[in-house]
Amino acid sequence: MNEKNFEYLKEQVKYTGFGDALESELKEKLQKEEPNFTLTHHAKYGNDTAIATLNFKKSDQSDMYFFNSYKVELHKENSKEALEQTFYINKGNNITMKEAFNLMEGRSVNKDLTNKEGELYNSWLQIDFKQTETNGNFKLNQYHQNYGYDLEATLTKHPIKELENPKYKEDLMDSMKKGNLQSATFLKDGNEVKQYIEANPQFKTINVYDATMQRIDNRHSKEEKQSETQQTSEKQGSKKQNQTTDDDGPEVPKEAKRKRKSQSM
Repeated sequence: MNEKNFEYLKEQVKYTGFGDALESELKEKLQKEEPNFTLTHHAKYGNDTAIATLNFKKSDQSDMYFFNSYKVELHKENSKEALEQTFYINKGNNITMKEAFNLMEGRSVNKDLTNKEGELYNSWLQIDFKQTETNGNFKLNQYHQNYGYDLEATLTKHPIKELENPKYKEDLMDSMKKGNLQSATFLKDGNEVKQYIEANPQFKTINVYDATMQRIDNRHSKEEKQSETQQTSEKQGSKKQNQTTDDDGPEVPKEAKRKRKSQSM
């Protein structure tokens, strides 16, 4: 067995989202020196079960093995048929197991990818379940950086409390780029309401869901943001008016935005 090859594959499997659990089995398979072999990984996401089959193949020219791809079977609750998709391993930033699950749930994932010329580029990925490729996979749509989807700018159109704290904002965006359905605190009429959001690069927006996972019309969120901005402007205008009628009163700062306590996501 090629020890360096084992160490490389071990790290590759780990950082593609399968952890250390397959390490001993990987070593055993490599020691047998068969032309190809597979490893199986089980994962639970809520009430859904995902089974990944990792595919390894030995080089024709050396004793090196390569981790080429993994196939995911997603068994959703209340569904008799499993959803299948194969994800290919590249030299660059591979789609992790959790990202694969998020893609198969219909959400979008942001990745730094490498083209055929070896050049790095950034793109959002989303599975198109209406189209299949010749290999049996569902088509994987890409929305490149030139497509014009700006997640940060899109989020600022909504009254989300986490955006007020740079650290929480960064964590929120990082989670959404991995394809996660992320909880967020919406400010509505002075109240904090927990909702869920996901990136929607195709339509350059975000999808918003309430606590019962019912989709909320984006127009409502925009109206809430506009309402909050209008209320803030009215309060500032009222304070300025009070200042002009009371010459002996203390000077009021131009920025009268009330500070809100930030909370961890």
